[in-house]
Amino acid sequence: MAVLVCFHDRCFDGACSAAVFTRFYRQCVDAKAEFRYRGMMHRAGQLFDAGLFDAEENVIVDFKYSSSDRLTWWFDHHQSAFLTEADAEHFRHDHSGKKFYGPDYRSCTKFIADTASKHFGFQAPDLADLIHWADLIDGAQYPDIRTAVEMREPATQLTLVIEGTCEPDFCVRLIPELLSRPLKEIVALPHIQKAFETLYAQHLKSIELLRERAKLQDGVIFFDVADQPVEGFNKFIPYYLFPNAVYCVGLSSSKERIKIGVGSNPWSSAPKSANLASICERFGGGGHPKVAAISLPPLDLEGARCVAAQIVQELRIASGQGTWG
Repeated sequence: MAVLVCFHDRCFDGACSAAVFTRFYRQCVDAKAEFRYRGMMHRAGQLFDAGLFDAEENVIVDFKYSSSDRLTWWFDHHQSAFLTEADAEHFRHDHSGKKFYGPDYRSCTKFIADTASKHFGFQAPDLADLIHWADLIDGAQYPDIRTAVEMREPATQLTLVIEGTCEPDFCVRLIPELLSRPLKEIVALPHIQKAFETLYAQHLKSIELLRERAKLQDGVIFFDVADQPVEGFNKFIPYYLFPNAVYCVGLSSSKERIKIGVGSNPWSSAPKSANLASICERFGGGGHPKVAAISLPPLDLEGARCVAAQIVQELRIASGQGTWG
């Protein structure tokens, strides 16, 4: 059986989701299946290219739903999992028993592991550490801000490499390693360690860049680094610099898109009434209630700055510290 797994690229949870699905499929469906992987990125416009689903079994994990008749398996946990209401309706009428939605889960990796265990008897005790870290990282459940930003744990170091590398198909090649080695061994591989050292040096520069650019006002951090090649920076740096912040809005860019990242401070005890996924959905984005993003065309910087300003103003009101006008 030929299986294509499409997963959220440049994302620790996305790569781990693909790995856990692979183990589940080989253990519970077809031990001899041959796997291919395709990393998917959120972008402005069409997400799924014509002819993408060209295998006997076509799978999406940790990414938006497709109503294609060629899609056979789907797992996702994002509030904004459906591009259109028609896609949501298509999912609700699916009776294949192979498409699952878990918006209450912090990570898609743990959602796959639990769902496959419940419905198919799947067990993989050797992947427990991988599942634990995917759930902790994607759910921003770090015990403190230093753990998130200083990156002393193998999983956080690997996350930096995954999110920051420009190497094509890095995660595609990483997935078999996630299935066969513990995280500390993967991080110790020479090419991974070399990439980490380079990216960690850039990470330290990103901290200084955001220290210079980011401003906190009325509980909301805002920064604009769209003129710098730093889209893959650690999203917790702003809270490291401004521990009292409630929300953060950041503008960055790459060749593929302009990104507006919107988040809430996991370590702030202040009430957080704003649903960030719902806010971003109004502008074509989405994500989770506590962290979300919008992708806009790479040449629409003026429009992106206008959207970001609207969101900043809304979150200042939501934080209880700002006023309209």
